[in-house]
Amino acid sequence: MKRDILYKSTRNAALSVTASEAVLSGLSAEGGLFVPEEVPPLPMSLSELAGLSYKETAYEIMKLFLTDFSKEELLSCIEGAYDEKFDTPVIAPLRKAGNSWFMELFHGPTIAFKDMALSFLPRLMTTAAKKHGVEDTIVILTATSGDTGKAALAGFAGVNGTKIIVFYPKDGVSRVQKLQMVTQEGENTSVIGVDGNFDDCQSAVKRMFHDEDLKKRLKSGHFRFSSANSINIGRLIPQIVYYVYAYSRLLKNGDIKEGEEINFTVPTGNFGNILAGYYAKRMGLPVKKLICASNENKVLFDFFKSGTYDKNREFILTSSPSMDILISSNLERLIYHAAGDDAQKTLELMNLLAKDGKYEIPESMKEELKDFVGVATSQAETEEMIGTLFKETGYVIDPHTAVAAHGYREYRKNTGDETPTVIVSTASPFKFAGSVVRAMQPGTEEKDDFKLINKLCELSGTGIPAAVKDLNTLPVLHSKTTAPDGMVSAVEEILGL
Repeated sequence: MKRDILYKSTRNAALSVTASEAVLSGLSAEGGLFVPEEVPPLPMSLSELAGLSYKETAYEIMKLFLTDFSKEELLSCIEGAYDEKFDTPVIAPLRKAGNSWFMELFHGPTIAFKDMALSFLPRLMTTAAKKHGVEDTIVILTATSGDTGKAALAGFAGVNGTKIIVFYPKDGVSRVQKLQMVTQEGENTSVIGVDGNFDDCQSAVKRMFHDEDLKKRLKSGHFRFSSANSINIGRLIPQIVYYVYAYSRLLKNGDIKEGEEINFTVPTGNFGNILAGYYAKRMGLPVKKLICASNENKVLFDFFKSGTYDKNREFILTSSPSMDILISSNLERLIYHAAGDDAQKTLELMNLLAKDGKYEIPESMKEELKDFVGVATSQAETEEMIGTLFKETGYVIDPHTAVAAHGYREYRKNTGDETPTVIVSTASPFKFAGSVVRAMQPGTEEKDDFKLINKLCELSGTGIPAAVKDLNTLPVLHSKTTAPDGMVSAVEEILGL
């Protein structure tokens, strides 16, 4: 008989909930993140996994973590998530370019990796609500640095029993990212630009989750908050799947032998994507190094180098906006595990972060982070990487993927590590066509994003994805903006509290 896996809070050792309760809540009451009390081993041999499709792999992995959902419930969620919304039947194809493989996670409806989990989460959440007899409207409250917002909006638009409110830094996303959000249809969707950066948005959203007065008013209005950010464990678990799937494809294609270690290089902002790779390694996937790639906002690079997390620094806007983050929320989960699953120690460190903007971990915890290595890429190096890879291989990547590709190139050069490596490609180059075209053709003066999209189509020889093809002709449906201190009022207005 299978054992149910329960979820603990990173800040409260006494709290223990089921998977469905963790998915519905998003955050624990005191602001902690939910983590599995144990990480289950892979369900079968690597060679057996190599014989599975993406959907089959998804079921085999997710059933181990989401133990209070039935087989029928999970299969229904998976079937509905990974369907013709994706423009390739493979879902997460691998492309060899140069001396590494690129795992393309951008073939979903919003052409960013967030689709891999956010096509699944709305189905999982509404299933969890039915399971618990929840009659309140679930309000998905989300902060985005560019991609989560649109993917969450697309996933939850029109879903009965839900509303979704997305906050984004109004001057901190690309034009295409912004248009994707502000043209979103659906009576249950709201999108608000914030006069601030992503950290301002994320911090205010987290505060709202444990604002007791707001909770009371939500309850009286028959609402309850949940999250579509990667702080929700229901976002994180589906992401474990594609690490296992990538390994199984390399094995199936004869690129590696069974049991041979590989590296993953991940462009990293909020730390959720790479953390999913860490859980895959803990399940038994043969991963040697998780290479954590930062742009010029290199708070994570400095952390892995020194053991000190310090957000007290200049916030830099780059061409990889989804990584323009100084508070990487999901790092809290890794800190918890590195502390030996010690909620009290984690709470102390997070309180220091809230009070002083920094904390330092002891040597004993640093030892637990040996699976990770940090790399950092400048803006100039990002552009150079896009141009160089295109010239050398004809393969086109977006700026986030370029941060990872350059970081990996430097890591390989500095360490001599020839381990087969998968670079996690998180967004379509068409989402950042201006930056990509200028990197491919320095001196390009064209400023119009949609002319640049056409130019990228011409240069790359690939078709324009449906997600951006007619985006500039769609009506703007969301034009509200606010200061960070007006975010609570904006939520109250939307919900009529």
